[in-house]
Amino acid sequence: MDEQPKPKHRHRLMRGLSRMSSSPSLAKLTRSRSSSNPIYRAGDRGSMSCVSLASASPFGSYGSYASELSAGYSTAPTSVPGTPGPELPLSTKPRLHLFAADRPRTATMPSDIIASARMNAFDEADYFNLPVQKASKPFPRRPNFNFWEDMPFEVRLEIFRFLRPREIVQCSAVSKSWHKMCYDGQLWSRLDASEYYRDIPADSLVKIITNAGPFVRDLNLRGCVQLRERWNSKGLADACRNLENFSLEGCKIDRASVHCFLLQNTRLVSINLSGLQAATNAGLKIVAQHCPKLEELNVSWCQNIDGKGIKKVVESCANLKELRAGETGGWDDVDLTHEIFKRNTLERLVLNNCDSLTDDSLSALMIGIDSEIDVLTERAIVPPRKLKYLDLSRCRPITDKGVKTMAHNLPFLESLLLSKCSSLTDDSVSEVLSTLPSLVNLDLEELEELTSASLQALAAAPGREQLSHLCISYCENISDTGVLPILQHCPRLASIEMDNTRITDLVLIEAAATMASRNRVARGLYSGDIPTIGMRLVAYDCANITWSGINCILTCNAQETRATTQGGKSTFPSQIIGLKCFYNWQPTVDEHTKRVMRGDFVAATRLWRKWHDWMLYQEEAAAGGNTRARRRRARRAEAAHAEEEEAAGSGTGPGAGRRRRARSGPAASSGCSMM
Repeated sequence: MDEQPKPKHRHRLMRGLSRMSSSPSLAKLTRSRSSSNPIYRAGDRGSMSCVSLASASPFGSYGSYASELSAGYSTAPTSVPGTPGPELPLSTKPRLHLFAADRPRTATMPSDIIASARMNAFDEADYFNLPVQKASKPFPRRPNFNFWEDMPFEVRLEIFRFLRPREIVQCSAVSKSWHKMCYDGQLWSRLDASEYYRDIPADSLVKIITNAGPFVRDLNLRGCVQLRERWNSKGLADACRNLENFSLEGCKIDRASVHCFLLQNTRLVSINLSGLQAATNAGLKIVAQHCPKLEELNVSWCQNIDGKGIKKVVESCANLKELRAGETGGWDDVDLTHEIFKRNTLERLVLNNCDSLTDDSLSALMIGIDSEIDVLTERAIVPPRKLKYLDLSRCRPITDKGVKTMAHNLPFLESLLLSKCSSLTDDSVSEVLSTLPSLVNLDLEELEELTSASLQALAAAPGREQLSHLCISYCENISDTGVLPILQHCPRLASIEMDNTRITDLVLIEAAATMASRNRVARGLYSGDIPTIGMRLVAYDCANITWSGINCILTCNAQETRATTQGGKSTFPSQIIGLKCFYNWQPTVDEHTKRVMRGDFVAATRLWRKWHDWMLYQEEAAAGGNTRARRRRARRAEAAHAEEEEAAGSGTGPGAGRRRRARSGPAASSGCSMM
């Protein structure tokens, strides 16, 4: 048999290709036709051994699915850069096939393939659109960081402002820096030593004033007696130069230091020199010359000050609104009060215990001197006074003549104090009270000539709606006829002092009814809520007040109001009456009020019932003692009757032979009850 000729190169190549196509590993794979942009059909599967035979492109020769890293998208370049290929179903995506025969057992999977597999497992988005995570660098730590020292100085000062003055002084012992900060003047713009003057030593107080001198605006050294010997040491008097409010009440200070303070502070608005021996008319002259902005002046109880010094201040200080000059002399000077009348700037005037005040001075203060008189009303035609607070207590020389000039001239007056002006009567008081539309506080204590007519005029006055506080103590001629209209027509009455008067239990009953009506208007409280005191009554040393009136007040304070709606809760008073009564009953009243104020109405009611039963028992016991006395007298009368009857039966006595009359009346009935 002849040998076939050996195939040439072309035939040998074609035979090799046919042998490769018959291989079992490529049986299920079909090859797509070559094109400029070859891709697999949707049903084909890719393999690691598949290599695209497409022509070269400008970006290199790559197969459409030549790598598992493509995640099912075409990696061939397109006309639109970055445009993803068609999405394949999850079941048709190429899988990673690893054969144990192709690699040794100790071989590991490349890290980039593992990262790509994890990315495909958790995120189906485009690989090129995933955000790039940058590693954050740790914040550099500041070397030698101190939170307190690195804090701004202003913030540290603001923290210290929340401390009380005593605590700031204690903090100054922590360190040198704290010591410097605690005595910084910005912390002491308002220095009020009246709250801690007993606890702070003189050295610390002097150091605070000297360091904070330029910053201090309000300086209150009331009661600082420890500075007696230190006013001239270390420039204490020269430290403060920007004061606006200045108080030296109760201090032990020399005259030169007072004058130094007044000379250096020209911005003073309020000055309080009450009770100072060093305060003189010379000091007020300095005030008049160097303190034009003064609005408040208090020189009460200053023995070395009189009307001459006050007159200089009134003439020079055009903004003076408050003047307190209690127990000072010189108020009989008509020119002084007339100067106050012309200025008409005062809103508060306190002249208590000024025995030099006369009717002429008061008349010049209210209507001036030689003012024009209205022919029809016979009243002075003057501008109304701006006074809101007027205290004439214990000004005993004034009479009805001077007080009548106050009528129709005080439309803004809110507080009027006329206590212990014993010469006043209903004639002037009634006329003044009926012309005060803004009256809130009225003090008529110890006006012996006053009667219920003045209170009746007050109850009919236009100012009855605003009246809140009334004092008529020791007005022994005032009775129920004056107090009852006040309780009925003054809806805002919160306090009434009526001890040592002629009132009876009717006043207390009316007060309880008034409070009950207020509680009906207001929302009631439920059990356990805390009420408030809506009215205070002072009714001790009143001979006509009995325990029955007190009992009515206690009942009103803890009275339970039944709900009218179905399923509603019972309510209790939201306001109660605070009562001061006879000293034997006061402990019970205080304990009852204490229980009501803490919301324990059940305990308060239990206490009231026990006290009520005890008082009834006391009355019955007292009535029983009188009954025993009557029974004792009945037994004596019966014994005397028996002796008389025996004598009549024997015929030897004075009634022998006469007929005995039948006895009737309490003695006979008592005798029958005894038998």
